[in-house]
Amino acid sequence: MDLLNTLVEKGLRRELPSREEALAVLTTSDDDLLEVVAAAGKVRRQWFGRRVKLNYLVNLKSGLCPEDCSYCSQRLGSEAGILKYTWLKPDEASKAAAAGVAGGAKRVCLVASGRGPTDRDVDRVSKTIGAIKEQNADVEVCACLGLLSDGQAERLKAAGADAYNHNLNTSESTYGDITTTHTYADRVETVRHAQGAGLSACSGLIAGMGESDADLVDVVFALRALDPDSVPVNFLIPVEGTPLAKEWNLTPQRALRILAMVRFVCPDVEVRLAGGREVHLRTMQPLALHLVNSIFLGDYLTTEGQEGKADLDMIADAGFEVEGAGTATLPEHRGGGGCASACAPSDSAASDNAPSDSASSAGAEAASARTDLVTVRQRGAGTDLAPNA
Repeated sequence: MDLLNTLVEKGLRRELPSREEALAVLTTSDDDLLEVVAAAGKVRRQWFGRRVKLNYLVNLKSGLCPEDCSYCSQRLGSEAGILKYTWLKPDEASKAAAAGVAGGAKRVCLVASGRGPTDRDVDRVSKTIGAIKEQNADVEVCACLGLLSDGQAERLKAAGADAYNHNLNTSESTYGDITTTHTYADRVETVRHAQGAGLSACSGLIAGMGESDADLVDVVFALRALDPDSVPVNFLIPVEGTPLAKEWNLTPQRALRILAMVRFVCPDVEVRLAGGREVHLRTMQPLALHLVNSIFLGDYLTTEGQEGKADLDMIADAGFEVEGAGTATLPEHRGGGGCASACAPSDSAASDNAPSDSASSAGAEAASARTDLVTVRQRGAGTDLAPNA
């Protein structure tokens, strides 16, 4: 297929595809799916070989967020039956992080619900970073605390943070339909704060919120322009009790096409398969390893993931290997080493156009709601039960 040959050549040269080429990936047929995966896999292997980086989430503070992000079970007014707790103490967070590191995680992502941290919150997280680094000196630590104020990124950097995550989530034109309590521009500014402080920037998207193909391409092109080191791709987990609980728009095939498009547009960055992979890719998860070079191990913020051992078995069975702590994640031209990679999932206009035909057909052909696949997290951080790692 000429399209795929062109995209592979551009990916190997780190050349940006055209918008039309990116859109065309999303409209390829299921009959062509394996060819699409194979083509994007060539680009993935060029820059990352067969390595898979493991990342582990620690939810430092769960629930009771004042923001109204429609996709989030921690949002203002959420009726989801999630765990709710205030800040973990540094030793509690360090213990939770150690479980992930013992399971093979190279990066620990410290996430806290809320609009953004107060200066006191930054002090808390700084102490937690110190406790984690004291126990595991080589582990990368990424913070995900919401919108940053002036000077806060620098303080996190000084405390030992390696990266900062803040996702764009969706296109600028549709952002106001998803969140009203802050803006798309606020998110862009926070990513730039992190970059300006010398932190490795991590910023990605959430697919499956009813967006069009054009919206997906818009946000991925915006991420390419913002140039984070890591791009997490989340697939909406429609948690009961949230406004988007009925949005079951994805098939495994569409999820794979989205990942392939991201890889072609962002060929040499860490593309991370994040929240929702178990729910939407299901038995086709191993194919995604040919497109991404990074995944989350274990559970997510408020929902459970598959068992950590199952992740490790999947990686080995698919012919990939877990990336070691001493291995640089990114290619040398991007700074290579341990911290030129990135962080965690999730938070965060419909354009004036209606969803594209392909998006509509994807929704029409999507499997019926699989609420049986969504399990609210009741173990790990904030509980007395052992974590999944």
